[in-house]
Amino acid sequence: MQKDVLAEKFLDVFGSSPEVYSRAPGRVEILGNHTDYNEGYVLSMAVDRYTSLAMKHSSGNFRIYSDLVEEPLVEFPHSEIAIKTNSWVDYLKGVVIALKSKGLEVTPVDIFVTSDVPLSAGMSSSASFEMALVEAFCLLFSFELSMAEKAKVGQSCENDFIGANTGLMDQFTSLSGEEGSFVFSEYRNFEVKRIPFPAGCGFVVFNTAVKHDLSLDYNVRRQACENAVAEISKSSRGIKALRDIDQQLLASYKSLLGKDVFARALHVVGENERVSKALSFLSVGDIESFGQLLFDSHQSSIENFENSCPELDFLVKASIESRFCLGARLSGGGFGGISIHLVQDQQLKEFREEMSLIFEQEFGFRPKSYVCKSANGASSHKYLS
Repeated sequence: MQKDVLAEKFLDVFGSSPEVYSRAPGRVEILGNHTDYNEGYVLSMAVDRYTSLAMKHSSGNFRIYSDLVEEPLVEFPHSEIAIKTNSWVDYLKGVVIALKSKGLEVTPVDIFVTSDVPLSAGMSSSASFEMALVEAFCLLFSFELSMAEKAKVGQSCENDFIGANTGLMDQFTSLSGEEGSFVFSEYRNFEVKRIPFPAGCGFVVFNTAVKHDLSLDYNVRRQACENAVAEISKSSRGIKALRDIDQQLLASYKSLLGKDVFARALHVVGENERVSKALSFLSVGDIESFGQLLFDSHQSSIENFENSCPELDFLVKASIESRFCLGARLSGGGFGGISIHLVQDQQLKEFREEMSLIFEQEFGFRPKSYVCKSANGASSHKYLS
């Protein structure tokens, strides 16, 4: 939402003008599924869909209003900041608590928040909300945080308050996106590079409308990855994370790890290798080979990580059979959510219609779909008084 429009809505709700404005994009994960919390590599993209909010100091309680929910206005005193409500407001509370753990005190504020990032759909609406909050708090309270510190505030909110053992990729991408570029990031030294987006191509995103609480399955998958590292590091030096393991070394531990732990680790190790290959293919403009990596990634999600679902599998299988699609896979945590499809620009409209029709024939409804462009990362601005 535009800055001035949001200010008018804020005035209507709270009776005064906001002091700061921020927005942060959602993201799509291109390659590097579940690699971030394994200190690995990710290729992602901030998308041109944003969580936007306006904020000002409050002399009373925390008040937050969203035009996206049935009960739009929530109010609570500072003394209740640590009390979970199991609602969207917990993301605000989690961010405030994470900042406090860094010695940064947030006093009550009024917030108007809106978003066109699809909710619970694998485009990281939660991280975009977190990063919009962090950007606004930093400007309003004059906090000085690096990009990595801002991202870790969002991760702390997810891990320590929400209860999802997520990595940092969502927050990093939302902060560091750039128009016309992918974001390549690694999660040991927290380095970020921008990789030129392939000319003449775009991504169609389909939302399966399958929503899943990631907390349990995500945490189980993460524990399996940690178990693999713990076992291999007993006899192989220098192993700190799955990032340090290649497929040959992993294969030598197959019987020791057991079927499920081996399969989960194989997916992550394979994803790290696919990200590295993607950089090579993109550097020479080999879009077909790059696209095949997306198909390979999804097959590994089916066989190894088991984080797909019938709707996602249908969309990817239909893409393989389509004459328009160069590559497709689930994106994000999985177990539902979205699929991404690499298509030449001139065929985006026809492919989108083709896939919507055959999905409707199979499942009885047309999925929401979007043509996503790469976008700039999170930002904040002061309103002029």
